[in-house]
Amino acid sequence: MLSVVVTGSSTGIGYQTSKTLIKNGYRVFGSVRNNEDATRISNELGSNFIPLIFDVTNEVEVKASVKKVDDLLENQTLAGLINNAGIAVFGTVQNLTADEFKHQFDVNLLGVFHCTQAFMDLLGADKSRIGKPGKIINISSVSGEIGMPFMAAYNMSKFGLEGFSEALRRELMLFGIDVVVIAPGPVKTPIWSKVDKVGMIKRYDNTAFRKISSKMVRLASALEKTGVSPEVIADRVMSVLTKNNNKPRYRIDSQRFQNILLTLLPKRMADKMIAKQMGLNKK
Repeated sequence: MLSVVVTGSSTGIGYQTSKTLIKNGYRVFGSVRNNEDATRISNELGSNFIPLIFDVTNEVEVKASVKKVDDLLENQTLAGLINNAGIAVFGTVQNLTADEFKHQFDVNLLGVFHCTQAFMDLLGADKSRIGKPGKIINISSVSGEIGMPFMAAYNMSKFGLEGFSEALRRELMLFGIDVVVIAPGPVKTPIWSKVDKVGMIKRYDNTAFRKISSKMVRLASALEKTGVSPEVIADRVMSVLTKNNNKPRYRIDSQRFQNILLTLLPKRMADKMIAKQMGLNKK
């Protein structure tokens, strides 16, 4: 039986990916942050879901989980590592605290580094293991190529993940471990619903961003409702794991036309479009 590690498997893309992989005959080692989620998901997904309890920002916890996976692999290679765990920190650069910015980086980028480094030998960097080298799939975002107001921290983390993935892909050619990025646009997951929208609007009450913050919250909520389902992302993960000739990056985006246009237009023209839409023009 092929085995895959999925981080952030308690909800959203991670949960659906775990479910889809198990349905297709994989054993999933899924990271969760507490025993309650471990029990719940194990009951829902069955015996082929093996919970790993760790926070991706905790290097010691991540490395400790490797032994559990290694023991059950019995010197076989790990077929895949899905770096999915992530959060969204909303806010302007002027108003975010350094700790908020750092937390975004710690989860979305440093967490990927911890997990990738910890499981690399099991994926095939240790050439004594039996089986084909595994694949690393990093869940990025269209926010890894398009910067938007109120999303500088999230953009930073996803732009960074894109660069990390490209460098890693080229490094790991030595071991035959492929690295593929999946970059969704809006997805119907809890990542945005976890944002304290009321608190964020209140935070900007006495700033120049008061009206714009309300508009951003409404836009984010609308995009979430029109986003793709987690099943679409999970199916792409499944396809990447089973195919030999993958693209280095897959964009899955319900706002594809608009976002491609923003990447093709001259930057200053795109700035003007976004400013007009968000009410950011200088008064």
